[in-house]
Parts: sequence; structure tokens; C-alpha cells
Amino acid sequence: MSEIAEPVDLAVGRRLNPDAVGWTRRPLHRTALPWTGRAKRWEYWGIVTRRFVLGLTIADLDYANLTQVYAYDRLRRHEVSLDTTKLGPLRPGLSDDLPPITVSSGPLTFADHGRGTRISVQSERVTVALEAEGGDDALGVVVPWSPRRFQYTLKDPARPLSGTIEVDGEREAVVAGWGVLDRGRGVWPYRMTWNWGAGSGDVGGRRLGLQLGGKWTDGTGQTENGLFVDGRLHHWIDDLQWSYDLEDPASPWTVTGPDVEATLTPFHRRVATTQLGVIASRTLQAFGRWSGWARGGKGVEHRLDGLVGWAEEARNRW
Repeated sequence: MSEIAEPVDLAVGRRLNPDAVGWTRRPLHRTALPWTGRAKRWEYWGIVTRRFVLGLTIADLDYANLTQVYAYDRLRRHEVSLDTTKLGPLRPGLSDDLPPITVSSGPLTFADHGRGTRISVQSERVTVALEAEGGDDALGVVVPWSPRRFQYTLKDPARPLSGTIEVDGEREAVVAGWGVLDRGRGVWPYRMTWNWGAGSGDVGGRRLGLQLGGKWTDGTGQTENGLFVDGRLHHWIDDLQWSYDLEDPASPWTVTGPDVEATLTPFHRRVATTQLGVIASRTLQAFGRWSGWARGGKGVEHRLDGLVGWAEEARNRW
């Protein structure tokens, strides 16, 4: 796997640009995509604070678009899901330029500025006004399934948050919270299954961000796995092994490889399903605390005990 250090175009015409395959520490891919009916673009923010868990999505699937607001109150064990799906592409569409970018749809706005991102939700049941600090490394990877099917993903965990969250009248002034950005641009096969895990927190005086992937990258020669230590990415080249039991919501999720042995113990599980004719998806997302260890620079092992985040399996026909 090669590290890319200069801006590059993801596609040339209707095909993957071979020079785009690799990984980056910064958003360096210009992601203009051909019209194929298979292009997918999304911006997702996963957020965990002392009280709330949020999942915020703006997605353009070429033939449909969706906006999702998910909120879980950890104190009251109370869920809110506000989803809107419409036929046709998103108007205006998601940017293919290099950041900073601003995207809006329905109640959601994500706006890059300076060294951070403003995250806003304005709805009757959920109101969010957060600032996510930025400026550190992020993991960008291009996954090449074939010359005409490929994905650029950017994962940016452990971004400190400040601001306010209000869900059904319950308000939190966020003094300890973490945001994770997942940006995607690509041309997808009709069927795909993936695993994703993320963790953020302070352990032993170090700010750690854990990024784990599986299934969808296996066999491509590319991985989206690594550990962020005080904002510096340490990328791992090996595929990881995932072990979990979807029939038992309280059971742990374990992810292992040469550079990591991590276990997520859930405190809540979200089940999200969509069935719209040829479009179908099912995501089981376990939120919890990580334990174990992961290897950073120069082979140094870091304890993961206490990182908060999630692990998931998603199955899509889209």
C-alpha cells in the first residue's frame, strides 16, 4: 500500500484512476464521479458524549437520497430516529472538491471552517449545535474492487466536541464528547457487506482514536485500519479478524490482527433497516466501551481501556 502525499483525481472518465489507489493522512482526493446510477456519496458524523449518542447522515445514492438523524439518550435509554428518503439525486449535491466543504439537507448542516467543523441539527425533537475540532491526521483510503467499481473513504476519529445537544427537551452542555467523520465517494457494486469500528478517548494522558474495518476491503490490497495517537495516524496494512454474535445484543465484539486486540462491550445496540424495492439495508450497530491494546508508532502498545465508540455490521443492496 502506498501513501499519497499530493492531490489526485479519483476517476478518469468512467474508470478508476490507478494513481489514486493508496492511502493518505489528509483529504487529498478530488472525487468527481461519472454518472453510472451506481455512484454513492455521503457525509456521516458519529457522536458520543456523556449523555447522548448521535448518528447524522446525508447521503446521495444517484437514484435516491436520504437524511438520517438518530439520537440515543444514555440516561433515559430513549431513542429518536428521524429519517427522510426521496427519489432522485440530492439537490444541491455533495461536494467533490477538497475541503473545506459545507453540506446541508433537511435539518442537517455540516460546515468546515478553519480548523474544525460546525455540526447543526434543527428539528422539533433534536437540536444540535456542536463544534468538532480538526486539523490533525485523517485516514483516507481508495478501495479498488475493479476499474469501474471503487470507493474513496475518509475516516477521522477522536475529534473533541463542544456545544449543546437537546433531545425531546433534555439538554446537555457538552464538556466531554467525541466526533467521528465518515466521508464516502465512490461507484459501488449492488451488494456489499462491511464491518466498521471506531473508538475515541483519553487514555494515560494520550488522545487515542481507533479505526477498524473489515469485509468490504478484504482481498483488495487496501485497508482502513489504524490508531491515531495525539492526532498522528499509524496505519496498519493487514486485514483484521472480526468475531461477534448478532443474535445476542449484549455480547462483545472482538477485532484482532498483528497490531490490535480490541473488544467492544456494548451498552446499547441500534438496529436500522430500509426496504424500498430494490434498495434494502440492515445495520446492527453496537455502542459501548473498548478494551485491549493497539500498536502505534515504533511498535509502542497503547491500552484502549475506556475508549467509547461502536462496532457494526451493515448489509446493503443499493
